Amino acid sequence: MGIRHHRCGQCLLCWAPLWQLFIFALLISNVIGQIRYSIPEEMKKGSLVGNIAHDLGLDIKRLKSGKARIYTGEGTEYIELSKEKGLLVIKERIDRETLCGQTTPCALDFQIILENPMQFYSITVEITDINDNSPGFKNNEMKFEISETVQIGSKFVLEKAVDIDVGINGLQGYSLSSSDTFTLNPYRIGSSRNVEMVLKKALDREKQERLSLVLTATDGGDPQLSGTMQIVITVLDANDNAPVCTQAEYRTNVKENSLKGTALTTVSASDADEGRHGHIEYTITNEGATELFHVDKENGVVTLMGNLDYEKFRHYEIDVQASDEGGNSDVCKVIIEVLDTNDNPPAINIMSASSRISEDVKPGTVLAMMNIQDPDSNDNGKVHCILDENVYFKITSTSNNFFTLVTDSELDRERSSEYNITVTCSDEGVPSLSSSVTLTLQISDVNDNAPVFERSSYEAYIVENNTPGLSIFTVKARDADWNQNARVSYILEDSSVNGVPVSSYVSVSADSGVIHAVRSFDYEQIKDFHFRVKAQDGGSPPLSSNVTVKILIQDQNDNPPQVLYPVQTGGSVVAEMVPRSADVGYLVTKVVAVDVDSGQNAWLSYKLQKATDRALFEVGLQNGEIRTIRQVTDKDTVKQRLTVIVEDNGQPSRSATVIVNVAVADSFPEVLSEFTDFPHDKEYNDNLTFYLVLALAVVSFLFITCLVVIISVKIYRWRQSRILYHSNLPVIPYYPPRYSDTLGTGTLQHVYNYEVCRTTDSRKSDCKFGGAGSQNVLIMDPSSTGTMQFPLPENTDPGPERQPPSGPVPSPDWRLCGG
Repeated sequence: MGIRHHRCGQCLLCWAPLWQLFIFALLISNVIGQIRYSIPEEMKKGSLVGNIAHDLGLDIKRLKSGKARIYTGEGTEYIELSKEKGLLVIKERIDRETLCGQTTPCALDFQIILENPMQFYSITVEITDINDNSPGFKNNEMKFEISETVQIGSKFVLEKAVDIDVGINGLQGYSLSSSDTFTLNPYRIGSSRNVEMVLKKALDREKQERLSLVLTATDGGDPQLSGTMQIVITVLDANDNAPVCTQAEYRTNVKENSLKGTALTTVSASDADEGRHGHIEYTITNEGATELFHVDKENGVVTLMGNLDYEKFRHYEIDVQASDEGGNSDVCKVIIEVLDTNDNPPAINIMSASSRISEDVKPGTVLAMMNIQDPDSNDNGKVHCILDENVYFKITSTSNNFFTLVTDSELDRERSSEYNITVTCSDEGVPSLSSSVTLTLQISDVNDNAPVFERSSYEAYIVENNTPGLSIFTVKARDADWNQNARVSYILEDSSVNGVPVSSYVSVSADSGVIHAVRSFDYEQIKDFHFRVKAQDGGSPPLSSNVTVKILIQDQNDNPPQVLYPVQTGGSVVAEMVPRSADVGYLVTKVVAVDVDSGQNAWLSYKLQKATDRALFEVGLQNGEIRTIRQVTDKDTVKQRLTVIVEDNGQPSRSATVIVNVAVADSFPEVLSEFTDFPHDKEYNDNLTFYLVLALAVVSFLFITCLVVIISVKIYRWRQSRILYHSNLPVIPYYPPRYSDTLGTGTLQHVYNYEVCRTTDSRKSDCKFGGAGSQNVLIMDPSSTGTMQFPLPENTDPGPERQPPSGPVPSPDWRLCGG
């Protein structure tokens, strides 16, 4: 590749190696992470600027993973970064004159930004000038009218050529076409002198009225470029004195915010001629200067005509030409210094910023990098930045005009999930100017909160006999985290109730926390149980908490009363004996019943539903005692049949009935004769006659035997009672089991004493023992052919086969007392 002049197209470095192209360009300096390159202007698109990866000591993978990019802050990006090769290459053709004008050196400043972690490097690329512009004049022709009386050595100011190149490529000198009348004054680039044409020989209008010369301006490039202008001179008569400026230079200062029309300075010149030849007019000769400045052609007052900007141009030099009517002139140089005012607020440029961070980041984490630009000078351009009232972040200055926003303390998304961070940057001018920018930062969640139940423990009630699957109640836990970390699942912890897994009793809905009954509960089997429910969030790892739940089973009236006494049997007739001599209130027997329900469902009441003679007996409403309500007479029927109904207090109530047979008689033969006619169960009706005959025979036999036994027992009892009476030993009554309320709410709240008699009249016995509810009980068993069964004597050991039963139902063979 080669470099071609943009006009002639000739190759300057044809077939030269790539490194020879930049032998003068690649000057790299490593000063605190800053690299400097130097390249010529007008390089083709894609041309190499430098190997940034090598020069920064970075790996190509780091450029890719860090999403390396160029940050310019403003303006067009002329250079781009090839991350695949780690090279800086030309993106757009660079014209140094368009970019920097006459300013030298001309450089592009930008930064290379890397992320994860955030880094940046400052890069400076100096654009060197090439000779791509030739000197030129504003006008192709310049005319002079010169009096023939002008003195030798008179100076005529010529128009300056303009070459927008700089350095050696800029304007270097002028030459005038061969002439024996005029010559050029020596000219030095950068001096305050102008291009002057000097008369070296007196003019003679009569010999030569017009002169035509060519002024050539040349630069110092290789190849050298030039521009020409035609000078036409008309020789006039008289006016042989030129104007002369009073001062060679005029200096003035002006603030950049000065208004249009402001007077800057006044230039003046004098002309020794008189009349119209001495009349001087002032004009500005600089190209483009007339847009900003104006000079009054009569009095030389220089005024401001446009808006000044210190940040663009700080220094102006204008040429005010003083000319008389004869064409004689002098140039007065006016130097204007622009003074800065604080008219630019700081410009905040976000180089890189994070919009979302995790709540568990450590203090000092970089959130954003900013470049602050204030083109003002001195204190007007000094910038400091602060944050709004926010204790969680701070801003630090990393280098000149570069600031970093970092975390200053630990964050908590549950306290605040979003922050609007306002950065305000102010300069030190008077008055101070400021600008601000607001960064929105989202805080992402970390699973740092376990679910919390609304209560420390739960208690719920369910009525027994429920439908399986019934919803009992709901446990609720809340998690302060967000999204998946706050998604709570409910788990039934493994435990057992009475040796059975709790999962066979209840289940928990994982999503809603609703607790369902798995089975139908029976209050009589289980009254309460407890278990634990765990709430677990969806984080990784998950967090959890648990709570104790107690289920209380409520009773239903689902059990009818159960009659414990008298026992209803199908094979025998149980009768309670009432002597005819019984007084009013005589205790016949007691109906004993229980209800396995609880509370009011177990409150029992007793009512006489049906009786052979309602006027003779009554039943205690609360205790079930059957008593006589009048004196027994001889007219009363021996055979009395009572139907007692037992009801509980439930809603609706449940009941049970019991039939009580009562014999009103004073002797066993009378009872026997009457009770053989009692109806029996259906299974015995067919053989009634057979059983009666058989029973009569057996009873007759047993009667004789009993007489003998009774006499013997009487004697034995009398002797034993005497021994017992004198021994003063305590008598321990026997109470049938389960006659008391096992739940504390039963119906038997009194101690019932049943007499065991030593004489034929039980009411006259002087030693009473706990019995089964009646003074006299008669049992007739059809299967025993009418044989009567008597209780054992009160002091006689009945033997193992005749012991009272341990259950709630007394055995029939120990209920009859007789003398």
